[in-house]
Formats: sequence, C-alpha cells, structure tokens
Amino acid sequence: MRICRFEFEGKVRCGYYLDDHVIGFSAAAEAFRRASGMPIELPEGSDVLAYLPPDGEHFRAAATVGTWLEAHPQDRLPEKLPINKIKLLVPIPNPMKLFLLAGNYAAHIEEGGGRAAERAETFPYVFMKPPSTTLTHPFDPVVIPAVSPDHIDWELELAVVIGRRARRVSEAEALNYVAGYTIVNDISDRRFRPNPQRKPREKDSFFDWLHGKWHDTFCPCGPCIRSAHTLSNPQNLKMQLRVNGHLKQNATSGQMIFPVAAVIEFLSQFVTLEPGDIISTGTPSGVGNATGQYLKPGDKIEASIEGIGTLVNPVVAETA
Repeated sequence: MRICRFEFEGKVRCGYYLDDHVIGFSAAAEAFRRASGMPIELPEGSDVLAYLPPDGEHFRAAATVGTWLEAHPQDRLPEKLPINKIKLLVPIPNPMKLFLLAGNYAAHIEEGGGRAAERAETFPYVFMKPPSTTLTHPFDPVVIPAVSPDHIDWELELAVVIGRRARRVSEAEALNYVAGYTIVNDISDRRFRPNPQRKPREKDSFFDWLHGKWHDTFCPCGPCIRSAHTLSNPQNLKMQLRVNGHLKQNATSGQMIFPVAAVIEFLSQFVTLEPGDIISTGTPSGVGNATGQYLKPGDKIEASIEGIGTLVNPVVAETA
C-alpha cells in the first residue's frame, strides 16, 4: 500500500498512489463497499500518518481497502486522478525533525577517497536539514543557488518515516516504530565556501560541507509513502538515480553499513523520535562529485526505489 498527499481542485487530500494516477479514499472505499457488500469508513483527510501503521486512526480501513484495490482491476473505480492533473506534495509537510546520514554506504565513502569502517568500529554519522525550506515537492524544481552554482550534486536515499514515539528502542524492535518508507534526494553543494576571504579555522571543512546541504529546495521528497506493514524488510530494495535519462546510481538498500533498524536504535538512545520524523539513510555510490559531473539548469533528476516509486525534479537556476 502506497499513500500520497496531493492537491486537487484547491483541496489537499491523501489517496492511494499507483504510479501514473491516484485514487482518492472516498472513491476507493465506495468501490470496495459495492464489490464486497461490507460497510467500511475511510474518511478523506490530509494527514498521511492517519492512514499508516502502527497507530494511524484509519490505518486498518486504509489497509483493507488498499489490499482489495491492488487485487482488482483499477478501471472499475469511478475516480482515477492522473498524476498530470493533480499536484503531488511532500508526504510529511512539517516533520519535527529531518535527519540524514553521511557515509552509510562503503562504496560511496570509497569513491570519495575515504576508507569505510566496519560497523562494529564506528557509529552512524547523522546531520540535519531545515525541513521548512529544504523539503521540495515531487516535480517542483531544485534551485541552483546563485551564491555557489557550480558543484551541485545528487544523492538518492531511502528515507524512513517514524510512526510512533520512540525512546531507547532496540534494533530488534525498531521497525515496529516505522510508519513507512519514502524517497529523499539529498542535494548537496560540494564546494560551498562562505566568505572566501575568511581566516582559516580548524573546522572550516566540516561546516562548509554541512552548510552546503542547507540551500533552499535541497531535499526533494516523495512521491508517496510505502506502508511499513507491506514492507517487512527494507534492506533488499533496488535503488537507481538518473540524470537526463542517464543512469548514475545503481545499488540496493542492502549495501548500507547501518541498516534502518540500527539507525533507529542509535538515534533513539539520545533523541526522542516522534511521529512524522524523517530519517534519510544515506546514499550509495554514483554521485556526481566522484566524476566531476554536477547538476545544471535544464537537467531532470529521476530518483527511484523499488516498491516505492520515482521522485522526479527538474533543475533551474536561481533568479532574483
């Protein structure tokens, strides 16, 4: 079951995401009632978490209708909304926290000239992005910043949406706190150098790297959330990213150094995770910085993860 958030005729709603179209909850529930003779209530709403595990108010009804929907011809439904007739929105519009991992795939570390450590030797490197200005809707543009336009890179990542308050959870129990999975493109400015005439300081390189993650529009997210109850193992998903149709990243989520459950365990030992928090789990090899290829205005990025979908964003230059 994949659920998206979208705008249609001036109203923000949630619905079932089916790649090239969306089906609203009301239409799907009505079709289910007619076909099965079973009464079911599936109210319209704009909060994706309400329809997802583990604690969504309408999760059981959404799952029942979603399972039926996947097993029956979609052309029987009265309301099929083509993707090009609606506006897909970021699934979680205002997460309290937006975490991302650095260096969670060995091949990505090595393509950048580093040496990947074994899991037992290290810990997850976690940073944050400002969600209100970096989160970007599917099909909305990534904006090349005028202040530093020449080294903007892509990073395809599997992202986890927390569905239940989590504090000091074990790795064995961690996936029970997940609502679902989505796609993040961790856009990065590889050569951001604020104040080029600055006096050098010891930590300049780290903060240059960190600040290069923070430009507006630098976290496209979507197009939907795959419900955790339909994905028991998030560590075997194919991942691919294309720029202008050319394959750049081609990996699987099984190549993570720290799997999803381990990341949740680590963070929850010292940060309380809340419903709607997003954790993006790092990128595999194939980023542009490894070969000196960077994004430019006019490019189109397609970030795909098996069983979730494809997150598409054009690239434009910043204008005054």
